[in-house]
Amino acid sequence: MMTLSSRWMLSALLLLLAVPARADAFPDPFPQSTQEASVEIESPGHLVLFSPVREINDEIRSETMARLPVTGEGRLYQLARDATRREARDHYLRGLQEEGARILFECENVRCGRSVIWANRVFGQAVLNGRDSEQDYLVAVSEDGDGARWLTLVYTVTRGNLRDYVWVEHLRVQPEAVIPGLAEASRRVLGPWVVPWQGEVTYRFDWHATDRRRIRELAEQPGALVVLAGFSALAPDESYESARARAEAALTSLSEVLARTGVSRDRQRLIVVGPGIALSDPERQGNRIEIVVIRR
Repeated sequence: MMTLSSRWMLSALLLLLAVPARADAFPDPFPQSTQEASVEIESPGHLVLFSPVREINDEIRSETMARLPVTGEGRLYQLARDATRREARDHYLRGLQEEGARILFECENVRCGRSVIWANRVFGQAVLNGRDSEQDYLVAVSEDGDGARWLTLVYTVTRGNLRDYVWVEHLRVQPEAVIPGLAEASRRVLGPWVVPWQGEVTYRFDWHATDRRRIRELAEQPGALVVLAGFSALAPDESYESARARAEAALTSLSEVLARTGVSRDRQRLIVVGPGIALSDPERQGNRIEIVVIRR
């Protein structure tokens, strides 16, 4: 029979096990990986990207990036051949979520930009130069018990030789620094997520699981609305009415997809734009659906 003392000890043990990992502790490595390098990071202006990377005239470009005063560490891991980078990414994502970290940005595949830029220009790790279609990146922020803010960056990639690598940075950000994305919690309009589409009767949408998950999570918030705007490119000799009808059909199709994945129709608002608005942003061209979430 369990005594009062032993019950107390068991309760205390369970409580300790339930305490999330400390934000200041370096993330636990993916079990099926081997650490290959470690780099101490201390900089008054360490480059952190919060959007996909580009390179123009030999300069790094990104819609949202910052040079932040940080101290911390970067670690390079090679995965075992029977493990996948997706499993590694999910391992780190779960750990961050368990400690209450907030994901500020994530991307995957070609939407992250060119792998060679991430490898050589952002992280300074040439071994990370891999396939643009087999990479992903996330950056998260968390706070430790003393109120210090920590950024965790996780980049995974598959090289041409089919070996998978993970680069993890864990960085303490100085108190005076402004971290992009932290203000998102107070923003009411989030997005847009740009979803290219193809087809005429049936439609194929070029978007990723991370985007779908994020939209679904935001749509679950009380009073949230998901606004979908359907665009189409005007084909040669096509009338405006025909192009608009194509956009409307694709828009309706994606609305049905969202409904099946948990975004109810009463939370959706559909706007048919067609070819009627021209934007200069190269990422917002052609046949596409643009999605924004409006929070209450």
